Amino acid sequence: MALPAYDAKRTEMSIFDALLKARETYGGSREILWDANDDRKLSYDEVVRAAFALGNALKRMTAKGETVAIMLPTGAAAVIAFFALHAFGRIPAMLNFTAGERAILAAVKLGGIKTVLTAKRFIDIGKLEDLVEHMKPSVNLVHLDELREKLTLVDKLTAVAGTKMPGLFKARQKPGETGVILFTSGTEGDPKGVVLSHQNILANVEQVRCHIELSDTDILFNPLPTFHCFGLTVGAILPMMVGVKEILYPSPLHVSIIPKKIRESGATIMLATDTFIGHYARQGDQGDLNSVRLAVCGAERVRDETRQLVRKKYNIEIVEGYGVTEASPVVAANQVEANRPGTVGRPLPHIETRLEPVEGIPNAGRLFIKGPNVMAGYLSPSQPGVVQKLADGWHDTGDVVAIDKHGHIAIKGRLKRFAKIGGEMVSLTVVENCASALWPDNHHAAVAIPDARKGEQIVLVTDSKEANRPDLHGWAHNHGVPELAVPRKIIHVDDVPLLGTGKTNYVAVQKIADAEIEPKAA
Repeated sequence: MALPAYDAKRTEMSIFDALLKARETYGGSREILWDANDDRKLSYDEVVRAAFALGNALKRMTAKGETVAIMLPTGAAAVIAFFALHAFGRIPAMLNFTAGERAILAAVKLGGIKTVLTAKRFIDIGKLEDLVEHMKPSVNLVHLDELREKLTLVDKLTAVAGTKMPGLFKARQKPGETGVILFTSGTEGDPKGVVLSHQNILANVEQVRCHIELSDTDILFNPLPTFHCFGLTVGAILPMMVGVKEILYPSPLHVSIIPKKIRESGATIMLATDTFIGHYARQGDQGDLNSVRLAVCGAERVRDETRQLVRKKYNIEIVEGYGVTEASPVVAANQVEANRPGTVGRPLPHIETRLEPVEGIPNAGRLFIKGPNVMAGYLSPSQPGVVQKLADGWHDTGDVVAIDKHGHIAIKGRLKRFAKIGGEMVSLTVVENCASALWPDNHHAAVAIPDARKGEQIVLVTDSKEANRPDLHGWAHNHGVPELAVPRKIIHVDDVPLLGTGKTNYVAVQKIADAEIEPKAA
């Protein structure tokens, strides 16, 4: 099956108009969304109708062009809220409810947010009462589960009429206007506000459509959070735009339940990270993932051990991709017919790449990208609501990569994820890879701390009780890994801190290392 050519016309509209176009193409009665948590199944017509009903209610308490935050788990409510805001010209901002109070309040301030959409049931289940109390002085919290019970006759009539004659009710929005605001995960510090236009998002949808073979008979299972760009664009928006039924599950952490849900639903595509798919493979029974033809992993490097486990137990080849929030997010991805483990594949159509040399790191460079999916700009902490645009359209990813003659990209690590020891640059990712090779069933995180003699030293934080320096030293020696990559110190913990996206929480790991080392150094 030949992949379709990139069609720029599919990106020259608003996100809500693109939803209406997809409904017209695939049929309003087509079932397109299944909420695997409460078993709600919705057609295109039902999604549009719900968006108009909720959007009309929200119109009374917000202003056109206002940024309104969504703080909900992955599910029908989050998707409907997203489209409801678009229907009437509001800008959705996706709040990471796992980021911690300080980061969430910083995001609210950064986005100039006055209203937050959430649900009373979600707050109760998630035990977020303390967070909500700290948010109340600065925002108006709207509980959608309560609001749904208070929809007026006008809201319901608008829903019916809007579904039949959307042009009379929906807001007019230009492709270059802000389509969503997301906040970077804060793995290395305070979150940044990323402003993505309607065209950015739709361009990335089109790029993926032209890079990965999709069929309207596919069923995509998405347990990733919609506050993460991968979970939002690829897991929630893309399926609707291309006629692929999406199954939404509220948390990737339910590792014993998700394999059963995949079996039950017959999902053919699943989205995950290395950490999560490894858990699903171990917890699932033989046959649970038999329906999956495409397992797409991003957000973190896929380990060889994970590939082997998934291949052996389920005969599935993992397809690894790479993205950044600033690119809406997908930059590159392997393809089933051209899958090269150890790389994240080739860049998607219409993405340009440029490498700038980095001192001390040979045969690789700092990756810059440019394309229709690259963000409008960052929000400025000093001027909330003001977008700092890219001067020349190029975005500095901060990642050090190598690109082979076939165009495949190999990620060497974030520039910030290198330690400088005695003048030599050492990848902290390599340190983690060595530990993973020896103790594949455990989670490992390497960080650097100051060293008076050599500049920096490496500390490994791990949940493996067996991890030790002699074994690491021997493995490194036998596999040609420089001795500098052997950590000076190993800290054993019960659990290595993770973010809600499944990525390692390096801010928390750094605090563990600092707390363990500094008192003894003093």
